[in-house]
Formats: sequence, structure tokens, C-alpha cells
Amino acid sequence: MFDKKFHSNGKLLLTGEYVVLDGATALAIPTKFGQSLEIGLSKKKGVHWKSFDEKGEVWFSEFFELESFKPSNPANNHSKTLSKILGETKKLNPDFLTENEGLKIQTRLDFPRNWGLGTSSTLINNISDWAQVNAFKLLKNSFGGSGYDIAAAQTDFPILYELKNEQPKTTKAALLWNYTNSLFFVHLNKKQDSKEGIARYKKMQADNETITLISNISKNLLNCASLSDFEELMDLHEKVISKTIQLPTIKNRFFSDYPHSIKSLGAWGGDFILATGSEVDQEYFREKGFGTIVSFDAMARRTPRAI
Repeated sequence: MFDKKFHSNGKLLLTGEYVVLDGATALAIPTKFGQSLEIGLSKKKGVHWKSFDEKGEVWFSEFFELESFKPSNPANNHSKTLSKILGETKKLNPDFLTENEGLKIQTRLDFPRNWGLGTSSTLINNISDWAQVNAFKLLKNSFGGSGYDIAAAQTDFPILYELKNEQPKTTKAALLWNYTNSLFFVHLNKKQDSKEGIARYKKMQADNETITLISNISKNLLNCASLSDFEELMDLHEKVISKTIQLPTIKNRFFSDYPHSIKSLGAWGGDFILATGSEVDQEYFREKGFGTIVSFDAMARRTPRAI
């Protein structure tokens, strides 16, 4: 019996990858896919944890001591990470898990783990809701990052996101695009390590001119009345970030003969890309072995969830 349940949205960063860390305004969308967290009492002492994937299969199982959050399998990377998250949660709220001797916890994903939609950020946000702590602080103390994924986890609308004096600022955005049937996401069959991408960027970092330019692209993208204007901004964004991080665009690397626009999302080299084109154009990617294609409207959460 589980008497508490929390749910958080996944995320996709449409603009501002990397430079959002230095204050650029980014455009992000919460996804219709997310992760839930359920809590129930257990007669056995400690925290009994099980994580289920989108198929209902257990992909992670662990037991933690209640006070120290010491895992039974300390060599397991997932166990170590979750132990750290629970420990940092306790630091933010010393009263966390002081009332019960035994708990059973279940998490359930709505999306495949390799999709990169926020397995970690949805977990952080769910635990924060459960423990009643600040999710942005918990993220900073555990994984790090800009926090846009936490902002997306907490909202049902597209957002403009920026860090001002290291404080998150979120503005609800309206996507009035009437050409979303020409936008789709293609998974690159590879999970990209965000920490690795951030570490590479930190060695270079963007100048103020670049940050301003990307911020303007993020804001102007909202007002694109035509698909051609949208594509022009996407292409410019790719060019600017490519120059900043000194990596070729994903289109130049793998899809140079594709006739429409392609944009990387998040850390370059993996997870999803955003492409423009028709359903016929999607066959180009399938023929190259990229069979996971999700339409914009099937992916993006743009209206409030039913309570």
C-alpha cells in the first residue's frame, strides 16, 4: 500500500544548451513523459527501494539504512548516487525520514532510460516534493547543472529559463507555432553524458556577445510566425554554439544531405535532436537506423495536466 505519490515532467532544452550555465536565456519544454515516486510503510526497518522502467520491469533495487542511507551494494554507481541524494536531502531537512522505521519506495518511468528526458531531474524533483526541500538546492548539492530541468519538471508549460546571480528565473512561455506538425524529435540511439559536455564547455565558455545572441534567439523563436523563420533561427543557433564549443554541428557530422534544419538538444552528440520536415522526410532518418521518432505534439506538454 502506497499512501503518497509524486510525479514530475521530463524535459527537453530547445535552445541555450551550455550557455544557460552562464546566464543565457534558454527555451525549454516539459514533456508528456515523466517519472513518479510512490512511498509506503514497511514492517521491515530501512528504506526498501525499487525502480521500474517504462515496461514495468525493475531496473534498480536497493536497501538503505534509515539514518545513514548506507546502501547494501555500495559498489553500485546507482546506489552511491541515490545514497548521496538522500543524504543531501537530509541536510536540507533534518526532519526528513525521522517518523518511520521502515519505508518501501517505488519509482516508475514513462520513458526509456536512454531517451535523456530527465531520469535524474525528475527523481530530484520528486524527492524534493516528498521531503519539502528546495529542488534547485538539492540539484546543486548533488548533480549540479543549470536547473532548467528542475524548472521543467515543475511546470506544464514551455518556459524561458535563466540564471540571474546564480538564482533560477522561470517565465511561462506560449508557443503559438502553427507548424508543429513539421517538427519532430529523432533519438540518436546514444545516451549523452551531460557532465562530460559541461566539463568541456567550462574549459571554453561563451563571451557576453554570444550569451546575448543566444538569449535573443530563444526569445525570438517564440514569435516565429513561419517555419522558414523558425529554421533560420535554429540554423543560426547551431552555428553559434558550434563555434563556442568547437564541435561540428550534428547535421554536418551525420546528416549533411538532409534538406531541412536539424538542431542538437542538450549535450551535443546524443539523446534527441529536433528536425523540421514532413512525415515523408522522417524516412530519411529511419533508413539511417534512427527509428525512434516522436512528433512535437506527442512529446511536448503544452497544457495543464488533469488533476
